[in-house]
Amino acid sequence: MANQWWQSAVVYQVYPRSFQDSNGDGIGDLPGITQRLDYIKQLGADVIWLNPIYRSPGVDNGYDISDYYDINPEFGTMADFDQLLTTAHAKGLKIMMDIVVNHSSDQNKWFTTSAQSKDNPYSDYYIWRDPVDGHEPNNWGGFFGGSAWKYVASRDQYYLHSFAVEQPDLNWDNPQLRQAVYDMMNFWVNKGVDGFRLDVINLISKPDSFADGQPEAGEPYAAIGGIIANGPHLHEYLQEMNQQVFAGHQLMTVGETPGATVADAKQLASGQGQELNMVFEFEHMGLDGNPDPALGKWNDQPVRLVDLKQSLSKWQMGLQGTAWNSLYWNNHDQPRIVSRFGDERPAYRERSAKMLATLLHFLQGTPYIYEGEEIGMTNAHFTKLTDYQDLESLNAYHHFVDDEQVVQPEQMLGYLAHMSRDNARTPMQWDDSQNAGFSTATPWLAVNANYPRINAQLAQRTPGSVLSYYQRLIKLRHHLPVITTGTYHLLSPDDAAVYAYVRHRGSQHLLVICNFTAATQTRHFAELPADAHLLISNYDEDHQDVLRAYEAKVYQF
Repeated sequence: MANQWWQSAVVYQVYPRSFQDSNGDGIGDLPGITQRLDYIKQLGADVIWLNPIYRSPGVDNGYDISDYYDINPEFGTMADFDQLLTTAHAKGLKIMMDIVVNHSSDQNKWFTTSAQSKDNPYSDYYIWRDPVDGHEPNNWGGFFGGSAWKYVASRDQYYLHSFAVEQPDLNWDNPQLRQAVYDMMNFWVNKGVDGFRLDVINLISKPDSFADGQPEAGEPYAAIGGIIANGPHLHEYLQEMNQQVFAGHQLMTVGETPGATVADAKQLASGQGQELNMVFEFEHMGLDGNPDPALGKWNDQPVRLVDLKQSLSKWQMGLQGTAWNSLYWNNHDQPRIVSRFGDERPAYRERSAKMLATLLHFLQGTPYIYEGEEIGMTNAHFTKLTDYQDLESLNAYHHFVDDEQVVQPEQMLGYLAHMSRDNARTPMQWDDSQNAGFSTATPWLAVNANYPRINAQLAQRTPGSVLSYYQRLIKLRHHLPVITTGTYHLLSPDDAAVYAYVRHRGSQHLLVICNFTAATQTRHFAELPADAHLLISNYDEDHQDVLRAYEAKVYQF
């Protein structure tokens, strides 16, 4: 693949609602992000990915867009966005927008008009089907629970909603809808944005047949994900989008693609550049799901390292030389990685956070850092259902505890404490002042109680902090081509405690070693020559073959 600017870039993800409140209403906003740009610049990141900032009723925290051309008043104004973009560019930072075009809000004018009749200009912008025997067209169940269909009397039809009932799916088979989407995206390109993250983009092409699916045992509905993902016209539509929006611009494009395989990613993110630059795959994020498939992701058990190695290596090897990986541990939809794959106990939190960062940042692909990851923020450990605001979490609790009665309340609260999306959405911990310096008002979601000892200000003042370690990793990525373009080779795939791999580029070699346990391990690597240089480690001194708790080290030779 020809080297592109985004291949050696590092992305910092900002969840605007939780980053920085500038006006004292408890909600993060665009001026707040502008205030914190120097922090992101000092970290070393190149690109800021903004979660949706468009006008929205907020049913799914902005992923239900009612006006693609306007800013959510909670976050500020279009003038505030223009100021953010201008200031970021002046500091050498790029802005990547999060765009949602699989579905819109049911308050979008496209939908409110479409729902009025079968013969208006927007009538075919959504997926409408007639009732079958007086009920839903089929047995598909939405991602957030319940049927994926909603009846509208004015049309005597049902519309499809893969997610919340307030998020109707757009009809990509309609060329007028597709053109409206491209026009909207070009509005933002013309403003000067530097790229797009495309939400659930591999769901836009629905199957030709709307036949019933096969539900899991005891479930009333068939899970919609596998039914609608990677539909028959997906590549055709993305190539059209590429030609109409991306062509002629140096944009960074990443598609969120639940259920995508390596083969899918090779098509979606091939080096030919006809569709996207890269995709977000979810395989490694699903390894710690519940053994009972009916419970999905809701679990509280750790990942098996051998499974993690197998998954990450499959993607590293599978895309090598043909497509591009996106690398992430955290985002707004995933719990905090140090609580999930690491060890958040005070004695080990920083070590394990650095270990996980080391493993990820030496892989091939573009790394994504989610706000607070760089200081080792942890899960919130909420103890009551009323602490949560995430729609997915609340729906899951009521479904499994109240409706199906297959999980006890205490157990489900434990699952939420481990896996809820709200763990990622607690406000950014800036300092040890009231509300962690996020807001002078009561925040929209409670601040993690550990903010007095885990915050950015303390990390900036503390030599050897997690923050300073991330800064070192980013500098290495920017200056060592082997990290960007080197090949990947896994060592000891069956080792259940230590993850080790080698990167090669010509005469440059890196050996990455990560102890995933709190126990001391002893490992000898024949690949390591005597004159190898210790490039980075989360310990001050090297004990060679002896690996201490959560030790990570990288040798260059």
